[in-house]
Amino acid sequence: MLADDPAVSIAAIAAEAGMDRRTVYRRFASREELLAAVYQARYDAVEAALDAARLREAPVAVALHRYVEGIIAVNRKWPVELDRVRAEESIRERRGRMIEEVDVFLRRATAEGLLRSDLPDGWVGVLLPQLMHLASQQLSELSPARAADVVVDTLLRGAGVA
Repeated sequence: MLADDPAVSIAAIAAEAGMDRRTVYRRFASREELLAAVYQARYDAVEAALDAARLREAPVAVALHRYVEGIIAVNRKWPVELDRVRAEESIRERRGRMIEEVDVFLRRATAEGLLRSDLPDGWVGVLLPQLMHLASQQLSELSPARAADVVVDTLLRGAGVA
């Protein structure tokens, strides 16, 4: 509900969950506290996806696909407005650590020849999250694994026929 309408009321959220709004307020003192809990849960899931991808240990092609598949699944389960998540003070440092872990992996993938080394610095790190976000929404009829196939293939081969 928050993904569809970030201004949705606590009463509407409670009704959708089959409970009284007072029950929600017993757990979360304010709307901001509820949003912070949602953001934290999303980042817990992102961290689990990063861990499952084994970005430092697995072969780079395997790790890339695991990572993309995991993040697509997270994006679908926790489809919150990312600009609001990025602005949340309580997760800024945590998010920064995760971005750095992915950046280290992408440098490894480049050094091992999976990714081109002639692209501008940071380009793949900007492109990949955008592709995953688009796949999460636009390829909703595909499983996360199949959507990851499309993202990885697009990242590695592009959309051209040359």
